[in-house]
Amino acid sequence: MDLVVIGAGPSYTDRPGATGAAYLVETPGQRPLLLDLGQGSFPGLASRTEPAGLAAVLVSHLHPDHFIDLIPLRHYLRWERPSGRRVRVIGPAGLADRIDALHDEPGFTAASLDVEALREGVMAVDGYGVEASRVTHTDSSFGVRVTAPGDRVGLVYSGDCGVAEDLDPLIRPGDALLCEISFGAGPVAPGSGHLDGPMVGALAARTRVGRVLLTHLQMGYDRDTAIASVRERYDGPVELVDPGFATTID
Repeated sequence: MDLVVIGAGPSYTDRPGATGAAYLVETPGQRPLLLDLGQGSFPGLASRTEPAGLAAVLVSHLHPDHFIDLIPLRHYLRWERPSGRRVRVIGPAGLADRIDALHDEPGFTAASLDVEALREGVMAVDGYGVEASRVTHTDSSFGVRVTAPGDRVGLVYSGDCGVAEDLDPLIRPGDALLCEISFGAGPVAPGSGHLDGPMVGALAARTRVGRVLLTHLQMGYDRDTAIASVRERYDGPVELVDPGFATTID
């Protein structure tokens, strides 16, 4: 199972080329699975793979930097030749209503996207195993664990998360942890619902993950200091990912 980072940015940034959250999971013999589709990430997706060929898009929560490029995906499916193709979208309840309201057009989303509610528990998505668990951020935010057929090691994606312990039930020893580190080395701004390096490092150490892939670093926070703050508490591999980063999860 390979992970390709299409977008890793937060809601705002001064880094040229940064785009909203979008993480592509690719497995030989399987259609690719996409985790989130934030602002500006559709071009990177379309240049990497045929968007109509996605197994599904999993949306972690209803903040635009994690789902707003479902709109260009919808337009592509509806109007690009050949038109009329569809993609499955699994996200928190109310996702389609938010996109429809933005365009003031009931049924706008359903014209091209088959949207269904993401719920806690285990499901199969076109051969992938997906386990979802609620995390503290919005009223309906989720972390997910993804495995490919026959794989023991999984990819655990935090989405946006304000309490690191919420992710503990998803993680198996040896998993790869793709985790937000919005506030770098910290501290986290009160009420923000995000994580910092010391929280991520403690999470990684106690759950015995195989590696940590950091993402969603806010503007103004130093990359090297953020990574170092995780390594102070976790002695495994730690990297901060950017668009174009690719790795095998094994």
